[in-house]
Amino acid sequence: MDYDKLRQQMVDLQIISRGISDPRVLDAFRRVPRHIFVPEDMRDSAYSDCALPIGNGQTISQPYMVAAMTAQLKLKGNETVLEIGTGSGYQAAILSQLCQRVITIERVESLLEKAKKIIQQTGYNNIKFVTGDGTLGYPDSAPYDGIIVTAGCPRIPQPLVDQLKDKGRLVLPVGSTYQQVLTTVFKAGNEILTEESIPCVFVPLIGKFGWREV
Repeated sequence: MDYDKLRQQMVDLQIISRGISDPRVLDAFRRVPRHIFVPEDMRDSAYSDCALPIGNGQTISQPYMVAAMTAQLKLKGNETVLEIGTGSGYQAAILSQLCQRVITIERVESLLEKAKKIIQQTGYNNIKFVTGDGTLGYPDSAPYDGIIVTAGCPRIPQPLVDQLKDKGRLVLPVGSTYQQVLTTVFKAGNEILTEESIPCVFVPLIGKFGWREV
């Protein structure tokens, strides 16, 4: 497979064509090899316009959705970003190209260790890996310039809002277990502003301020 060619086509046909125009975001998607983050028997589909299963009932999100969420953070390069839901590690790898430091939390330890191993092999060295309940955030490194949640939330988790810096952005899917709306939270002093954008479907966010584990 010519993964480099497929990756360029992914950016052109799936991301730029849907309105993502930030040159730094596009460059990150052109550089990060998505195929290494999917199971080997699914690598032929790594650059397809869809989510793919990665085991443990989790998925690697559709490339466009990863791009849309990333673009909403409006990163300039000197930020610290918290990711809730490491999953495959692909979103963390993308973020690592766009900000100074990434902290990524995953509740499934086996997934976290697999993602950590892949990312270390790529040489991306500005990512900290944490096992735990992502709905609680990670107070040790707060406050954050940006927080991104890669699982569907029944509501906006208050600990994540509390851990945002002033002028910080929180991007997350909010809704039912079957469908959510991509939501951006912006902290402006004592005011919290929210904006809804595109419908989406993510696996549920499990935790104290998310959904209960079944």
